[in-house]
Parts: sequence; C-alpha cells; structure tokens
Amino acid sequence: MIYLNLNEIVDPSHTALVVWDVQNLLVNLIFNKETFLNNLKSLINIARNNNVPIIYSKITPLPRKYESTFRIFMLMKRFGVKDPDKLPRFLIPGSPESEIHKDVCPLESDVVLNKHTTSIFIGTNFENMMRNRGIKTILFTGISTEMGIASSARDSCNRGFYTVVIGNCVSSPKLKLHEATLKILQRVCLVEPSETVIKDWK
Repeated sequence: MIYLNLNEIVDPSHTALVVWDVQNLLVNLIFNKETFLNNLKSLINIARNNNVPIIYSKITPLPRKYESTFRIFMLMKRFGVKDPDKLPRFLIPGSPESEIHKDVCPLESDVVLNKHTTSIFIGTNFENMMRNRGIKTILFTGISTEMGIASSARDSCNRGFYTVVIGNCVSSPKLKLHEATLKILQRVCLVEPSETVIKDWK
C-alpha cells in the first residue's frame, strides 16, 4: 500500500517521532533556541496525546582509544589542534551539558538511545525497534540539521521508511547551513512544518 497524502503518511498508528540530540550543550549553540524549543515541545505533547512512540537520542562519545582515527583526525582539524590529547572532551555522560533539555525531556514511557555516530541507524537497535513496532513513518526533529538529521533522514529513506523532517523543529548553530540542508533534503524526503502534522493529529 502506498500512502498518497500527509494525513496517511503521519497516521499515529504507524508513526514514530525521533528527538535527536536535544542536549543542553547543543541547544545553547543554535540560532533560534526559544522558537525551536517551543515548537518541539508542542509537537512532543501532541505526539504523546496520540500515543506516538518517541525516541530520544543522545551523543555518547566512545572512549578515545576506541574512536575511529578518521573521526579523531576530523576533530583535530575542526578544533585546530595537532595533538589528539589536546582535543576538548564534551558531552561526557552524566554531565549537565550532556542531559536532554528540561523543556523537552523524556518520560519513562519514552526510549533514550545512546549513540556515537551521526546516524540513528548505526550502532543502535533503532531499526529493529521500528520494524518490531510496525512503524512505517519516522518524523525527525532535533539538532543539528546538517549533521545527524541529514544523515539519519537519508538512512531512513534508504531503508524504506516514509521520512518526514519537521522543518521548524530542527536547528543548527548556523542558519545558512540549516536552510541549505532543508532545501537539499526536500529532494529525498518530506520537509514539513510542525503545524501541518499537529493539524493532522488533532
């Protein structure tokens, strides 16, 4: 069966909501913090009212000696250091900066996945969970648009899920990168505002 409109695509009976890396450190870096949090909070609330499963992700770095050398190289390039031991450590599990923002924090009924890549499908049981639950559609929200959202959305499409990026519930430290990424993603998946989905769920 092919779903032919958004109402069918986002039917709560086969839809899951991903809240990607909305951790304190990252929230404080984005260009539209208050608007982003308000939009996301509204979407999460109505998702709960419709019994849509909510899956949170958290960046959980691997111990440095188990990181890929290419990832370490890219971090060194990003931070302008030549010695990997001088790379900053951030989002350490249990630290305040690593916690999901209080305005959109998970409930006991939600799932929180710890992961260390820019795709929710790599190094987690996410896909198995979705298949087991009968999920056909995945809605993506969170930070950042050009990194984890883009990677996960593409992987979702490649695995045959109906994929919807909620354009006003994703964000980035860089407005131009955010906008450019959404334009590119429109070629491979749906990009919709939260209001459209909320209207269908009321």
